[in-house]
Amino acid sequence: MIEISQLSKRYGAKAAVEDVSFTARPGRVTGFLGPNGAGKSSTLRVLLGLDAASAGTALVNGMRYRDLRHPLRTVGALLEGAGPVPERRGVDHLTWIAQSNRIPPRRVREVLELVGLGEAARRRVRTYSLGMGQRLGLAAALLGEPEILVLDEPVNGLDPEGIRWIRRFLRDYAAAGRTVLLSSHLMTEMSGTADDVVVINRGRVVTHGSLAQVTAGHRSLEEAFFALTGDPMGPGW
Repeated sequence: MIEISQLSKRYGAKAAVEDVSFTARPGRVTGFLGPNGAGKSSTLRVLLGLDAASAGTALVNGMRYRDLRHPLRTVGALLEGAGPVPERRGVDHLTWIAQSNRIPPRRVREVLELVGLGEAARRRVRTYSLGMGQRLGLAAALLGEPEILVLDEPVNGLDPEGIRWIRRFLRDYAAAGRTVLLSSHLMTEMSGTADDVVVINRGRVVTHGSLAQVTAGHRSLEEAFFALTGDPMGPGW
């Protein structure tokens, strides 16, 4: 389980996140939505121990990420903008991650096949397409067979087949009793994947609940999102 409680994060005088609280539960896909600059990335960075909270807590199974004994076996993460060394081969990138976390070498081949990179394993990462890079990032997140996945824009660069595959994969992953926290800008995709939705705007949570609760009274998740965060097609557009 992921528990964010009264979390605040400031960068100098700027408040990126203010008093954010929500829970991502086992057996469910929790969608994390917000406009650019809303505070999604800052929240995820604190959760994964990359930044320190200014106030509040971000816990994984009741512990801070940095206190987990085997982090990669508990949480698998894919953050937008994070990537491997371009000159390194895909298989080598995963191998050193596996070795540093005492994960058996066989798992590297398993995840490469799982994400559809078996034939591209020995190619240099610089030759990968954007979609292939996303698949490699997902493979790294899955190496430790974690009970929790934290994914930031995982379908970015994927073709329709890849998007369909990851949707099914995440649904099955959650159905097995695991926790998925998914950040994305794709409303249609989120509405077909998420069980619960958290919407953040200007550093604060504006609503959270089941997909049905958040979209109640609206024709779609997209319509609900813009009603909550400001309709770009409304007055002043």
